[in-house]
Amino acid sequence: MKTLMTNWTRKDLTSIADLSVAELRHLLTTASAFKDVGTREIKKVPALRGKTLVNFFVEPSTRTRISFELAAFRLSADVVNISASTSSLTKGETLKDTACNLEALLADIIVLRHSSAGAAQFLAERLGASVINAGDGAHEHPTQALLDTFTICEHRGKMDGNLAGLHVAIIGDILFSRVARSNIHALTKLGARVTLCGPATLVPRSLESLGVTVTHDLDALLPQVDVVNLLRIQHERQRKEYFPSLGEYTSLFGLTKARAEFLKPDALIMHPGPINRGVEIDSDIADSGRSVILDQVTNGLAVRMAVLYLCAGARGGSETRIT
Repeated sequence: MKTLMTNWTRKDLTSIADLSVAELRHLLTTASAFKDVGTREIKKVPALRGKTLVNFFVEPSTRTRISFELAAFRLSADVVNISASTSSLTKGETLKDTACNLEALLADIIVLRHSSAGAAQFLAERLGASVINAGDGAHEHPTQALLDTFTICEHRGKMDGNLAGLHVAIIGDILFSRVARSNIHALTKLGARVTLCGPATLVPRSLESLGVTVTHDLDALLPQVDVVNLLRIQHERQRKEYFPSLGEYTSLFGLTKARAEFLKPDALIMHPGPINRGVEIDSDIADSGRSVILDQVTNGLAVRMAVLYLCAGARGGSETRIT
């Protein structure tokens, strides 16, 4: 039996940038406790019994939506899934009116994925229900950064959340990536050194204002890093071509089998998915023993359980037993 104590005060999670180091570490500790639930024969706890979660995904998703749904089920909450195509958004209803109607139907938690940056924060400021950002445009994806950070901490034996001395490379389309932005905030707050790499058009030097290093030489970077987090090209957010071809991108910035030989033997290989095999990473590398891509998916469930529990079930110094 485990008992979770918390002094968490936030009803929403809309941005990693807003979190303190203490809050980040508290989230990681809570996620670790909930990961143990997945090892049991009965993978369920009553922490959110009687609560209702609405998955409101205006943009498509596989991993994130299902992960939130399973997290809510494991916390004993009720779940309703809504997509843009099946909602009154198609009839001209505003996002605010749709969300207010969901709250009027006594929804306790709204998990929102939206194409507009700031959409989750917009709702959080207007609703009494908890709002969780599941990705807003090219702005942030908080729970993805949390699960990535959790995975790094777990594999490096750093569950205290102290990543000082660790060098993480984030490679690919940084300019349009909400995952990259949230990861940068989480990793730098916890003390990691972060280097961004990709085409100059997608990794401009101006990003160094976020407290990171920018390089366009992947081959020189790889031997130096402890973690490689590869990102796909966000074609859906681009209005023009940012490099001549996928073939050229792969030749310069893809983690091929030959290029992976430059990595440290214990370097972790990560990817938030979906993977474009043969573009940002070779299949042999994605499926290799040092790839932790599927661990990221597993850890996403524990992280989202922690986020839902803290924001909707444990604010204000309450105590919960996980039995």
